[in-house]
Amino acid sequence: MRIGEVSRLSGVSARMLRHYDRIGLVQPSERTSSGYRDYGDDDLRRLLQVEALRSLGMPLRQVGNALQDSGATPTDILDRVIAGTVDTIAREQELLRRLRQLRDHEPEHWTDVLHTVALLQRLGSDDASQRQRAALASAEPPIVSALIGAVLTEDDPNVAGALQWALARSADATAISALRDALDAGDGAVRHRAVATLVKIAASQRTDVDPVLRGALSHRDPVIRAGAALALGSRAVPEAADELIAMIVRGDGDVEAAESLGHISRAHPGTIEKRLDAALTTPGDPEARLRLTQALGEIDSEDATRMLQRLVEDPDNRVRLTARYLVSIREH
Repeated sequence: MRIGEVSRLSGVSARMLRHYDRIGLVQPSERTSSGYRDYGDDDLRRLLQVEALRSLGMPLRQVGNALQDSGATPTDILDRVIAGTVDTIAREQELLRRLRQLRDHEPEHWTDVLHTVALLQRLGSDDASQRQRAALASAEPPIVSALIGAVLTEDDPNVAGALQWALARSADATAISALRDALDAGDGAVRHRAVATLVKIAASQRTDVDPVLRGALSHRDPVIRAGAALALGSRAVPEAADELIAMIVRGDGDVEAAESLGHISRAHPGTIEKRLDAALTTPGDPEARLRLTQALGEIDSEDATRMLQRLVEDPDNRVRLTARYLVSIREH
């Protein structure tokens, strides 16, 4: 079948058929004595396969690779098309996100636009050192939406620290609001980055973070509850006490949790002892009772001393020895 007839029947232009021939995608298996292209049945079948894949959005290079794999089933090829489409959508969504970031910054001059684009490019670099330098050298005031997007996806701890520092110095309420929303993200890694950033902001003596951290104390994610409790406990916020005790029971950052309980006890005398006593007298894991006993060592009060004296007679030998040691320190 000559090229003109193939073009008429298939709807593929003669120019495109010649292009397919030139790049080796669909080549006529025969030529006439006059040198004209002559397409056989196998050639037409391959042309139909090419056009079917092109109609799904697959680039010509990928079409050629797919058809080279003689063992690939239609399902295999469709899976490749789906994967490529997902990648394309992700790239388009990233472009949309960056455009919105740029628009939210409300640039007044093209120099502002160029600066913002440069920052976004550096924050999106594959080189961690480039991302870190971008965070440390962000503009005054920094482009908060760009920093938020970066910190919630950053794996490198050094870069994440630089981004958190930049957000802490921004004093921007929208950053706290965005991080609060990120605490409910479907991706656990994003949630944990959000709470770590809130904790870093709180460490810069930003009290406007406290309401968000207080709300996080009842979060379903124990990592978020723990991060909020430690941040609040370090500033002696009494609402953190129950979660700090729960952390000790779980063995989740129990040393830091005990230190935070000590801060709360010193600032709010009498608020910790009854809660620790209740946890100690509740039947449970012997390891948890040992950790609770050790935590009593951080509570400098007469009630805590009396609890330790009682535990000197505890049936658990490790609890008994720990209590005896802590009592001896207080007596001397």
